Amino acid sequence: MTSKQTNDEPSTAEGMGLFERFLSLWVALAIIVGIALGQFAPAIPETLSRFEYAQVSIPVAILIWAMIFPMMAQIDFTSVLGVRRQPKGLIITTAVNWLIKPFTMFAIAWFFLTVLFQPFIAPDLANQYLAGAILLGAAPCTAMVFVWSYLTRGDAAYTLVQVSLNDLIMLVAFAPIVVFLLGVSNIHVPWDTVTLSVVLYIVIPLAAGYLTRQTLIKKHGIEWYDNVFMKRVGPITPMGLIVTLILLFAFQGEVILQNPLHIVLIAIPLILQTFLIFFIAYGWAKAWKVPHNVAAPGAMIGASNFFELAVAAAIALFGMQSGAALATVVGVLVEVPLMLALVRIANKTRHHFPAAS
Repeated sequence: MTSKQTNDEPSTAEGMGLFERFLSLWVALAIIVGIALGQFAPAIPETLSRFEYAQVSIPVAILIWAMIFPMMAQIDFTSVLGVRRQPKGLIITTAVNWLIKPFTMFAIAWFFLTVLFQPFIAPDLANQYLAGAILLGAAPCTAMVFVWSYLTRGDAAYTLVQVSLNDLIMLVAFAPIVVFLLGVSNIHVPWDTVTLSVVLYIVIPLAAGYLTRQTLIKKHGIEWYDNVFMKRVGPITPMGLIVTLILLFAFQGEVILQNPLHIVLIAIPLILQTFLIFFIAYGWAKAWKVPHNVAAPGAMIGASNFFELAVAAAIALFGMQSGAALATVVGVLVEVPLMLALVRIANKTRHHFPAAS
């Protein structure tokens, strides 16, 4: 490796695909297309809304499975056996993601959306936006963190351990945390509805991804799986996300046209939460002298969100036309610019951390 390669950080163009680099742009375009669709061709979303079973939209469920399955299929749960490597990094990631992040998200979003912005947002709508923020706070990142890890020269194998452990915890922690925080917010949702969402959008994709990975690797080998199969199914996630967002904004068009300021107001607490969680995890790692290639990705996992799951849960619990669904999409809109800013901060402060052992 040359000196130049050692000193230079990985480029965004190399680390991120076309979709990831311009995610905020694609979301903005989805907003425009969706609103136009709802205004000029309302029969399309109205027709799709009729295909429901047990209050679950079948077209949206299919799109969400398309989003989530490729991400679950790339997770190697046998990597959790590496939990003994750098245990401090895993303690920090787990504690921040499940004992701190959901509750700071609730506190910050509650203060801004229901107190500080009360003159601008009606109480019922503020509660819906708060519900969307809670769903984002209870879903730590599982996919794009691999991009952030690469851009900060993170330990890829250790990042996989962190993500895999978080996915397993999510199976049992997501629903109780969401129900508790929604209850504290006086937003009551039936346990069976939340449980159905967890089964549909976590358990089934997780099991399908695991079985697919095990079967295909056994048949074709790990190299074929990573370099052929995953590259074939990878584009399904962005396509599913964009089509889902277009449909969502087709239903949300009137709300956005009447309250464009709400997009900005929702974004403010989400942005503050992102920076707060990053610096809690990053500062904790520095205090514990965790190597930078473990500390940076660990902080990124908590700072970013599994927004595909948050969008899915918001739609399942509150509907396509809900403020909760809109709030989760604002999380998608601000994610990439914020995370790239944190990548730059992590890279510029690398010298404050111990070198990788």
